Amino acid sequence: MIDHRKLGRDLELFRSDPLAGAGLPIWLPDGAAARHAVEEYIREEERLAGYQHVYSPPLGKRQLFELSGHLPHFADDMFPSMSLSEDDEFVLRPAMCPYHALVFRSRSRSYRDLPLRIAELGGMYRAERSGVLGGLSRVRSIWLNDAHNFCAIDQAEDEVAAILQMIQRAHAALGVRPAGFRLSLRGEGGKYVDNPPMWDRASAVLRSALDRLGLPYVDAPGEAAFYGPKIDVQVLDAAGREMSLSTVQLDFHQPAQFGLSYVDRDGARRRPVMLHRSIVGSMERLFAYLIEVHEGAFPVWYAPVQVEVLPVGDVSVEPFVREALSHGLRVRVNAEGSLGSRIREAVSRRIPYAAVIGARDPDRISLRPRGSAPLPPVPFSEAIERVGAEVRRGRGA
Repeated sequence: MIDHRKLGRDLELFRSDPLAGAGLPIWLPDGAAARHAVEEYIREEERLAGYQHVYSPPLGKRQLFELSGHLPHFADDMFPSMSLSEDDEFVLRPAMCPYHALVFRSRSRSYRDLPLRIAELGGMYRAERSGVLGGLSRVRSIWLNDAHNFCAIDQAEDEVAAILQMIQRAHAALGVRPAGFRLSLRGEGGKYVDNPPMWDRASAVLRSALDRLGLPYVDAPGEAAFYGPKIDVQVLDAAGREMSLSTVQLDFHQPAQFGLSYVDRDGARRRPVMLHRSIVGSMERLFAYLIEVHEGAFPVWYAPVQVEVLPVGDVSVEPFVREALSHGLRVRVNAEGSLGSRIREAVSRRIPYAAVIGARDPDRISLRPRGSAPLPPVPFSEAIERVGAEVRRGRGA
């Protein structure tokens, strides 16, 4: 099986440096380009689904995370607090949900505002022990595709169903291998919020959404978040093992902790419920998975370089490069060495298309699709449309 750490180094996607610290990977230009394409896709999918995007700080006052329940229930996974003065004690955030609760309560809300869908792709930090760190799959700095949907309880099942369908679309576009669903429930012990009626009601909503969509699932007692049950979306990794990638969680606890409320149709104040959801999980864990299942040969739409231009003889490639860039393609020029060696290099770097331009026919270009025979020369616009059409199909557009 391909190890994403080795392939990540070979393809120059990311690297770790002891001077930066363990569990703190650095995304190199090609890895960053692939990640950016996925982030852009997810943000657009969220926008079309009615999400509003925010930014929030990577740290906050200790009291914020005491109120949310993270310090009482999650302190062992958090970095030590930082004191600036007796009254100012800060922690690196282990999650973004407390900030999104603050977004909800930043002004008064009514039933007309619901569901309110707040999304962010932001950083959070976990104090993982050095012995469990590895490549992108287990890190201390995590960039999570996160969102919180605030809704009335009678809207929650519809929201959960829509989220699960959104996850399925994104996984299909990314080339993720599905493996079913897990309903993660409260187990024994004191790590969970102590409110049995809340747990029963939240679990019933998630179960009903799964049943409604006809999705196969298994119960997993003891795998819930500390504040509520969740649906974990299971996938198969490159070795055929099952793992969790995406999640939907139903939370009655934090809306109560933060005193969230909205004015209902009858003028009464009621408390919303809060859905935590991630369509693709963290960028680190996602790409550790994608690198291995695709063996570095990403689908065209999020490949770091989509077209590598290989000029032959004294020919200008600027017109083609300019036109391809203007159509949103990621293009790189390689003019060093023999044509054969450059084609082999493009193959070894898993580039979807090598594009040969020769001095004899400088207005036409021959595409060489990854894993296929070269195509006859065509005008620039036709080649660009072919690649662009594949990008659109891959994104489900």
